[in-house]
Amino acid sequence: MGADPQPGQLTGGRLLAGITDEIVATAHARYGKGPLKAKTYVLDNLITVVMSNGFIPVEQAAMDADEPGRVLGMRRDFQEHIEGTYTEIVERLTGRKVTAFLSQTHLTPDVTVEMFLLDGPAPGFGSLEVATALVPHEAA
Repeated sequence: MGADPQPGQLTGGRLLAGITDEIVATAHARYGKGPLKAKTYVLDNLITVVMSNGFIPVEQAAMDADEPGRVLGMRRDFQEHIEGTYTEIVERLTGRKVTAFLSQTHLTPDVTVEMFLLDGPAPGFGSLEVATALVPHEAA
């Protein structure tokens, strides 16, 4: 599978929206509430989903009680549980294999970042890679 999209495969904004919609819907279905804001970014073989404002009532209660460690623990457990499902979504929508999944939560403000490293460029996305250092010409 190359960076060129297969017939019928989502690309561009439709791919970004598809990933965002499915990740948010999955979080909502499994967590009981989804983030209020979410956005997906793609650069070459890196997909990043940024979600915010998703505290569920028990998390908000822990934050109100000044126990942020409980929220981080719950989020860490959830990410371990949901990794396979999120990975399947990204692989199905991109046609690429996810080689690494990273997840990080920040509490104030409430932001979760899900990152997926693919085995090649996402269809329709690319990047510029400089293989050798460019040395400016010296004036004579």
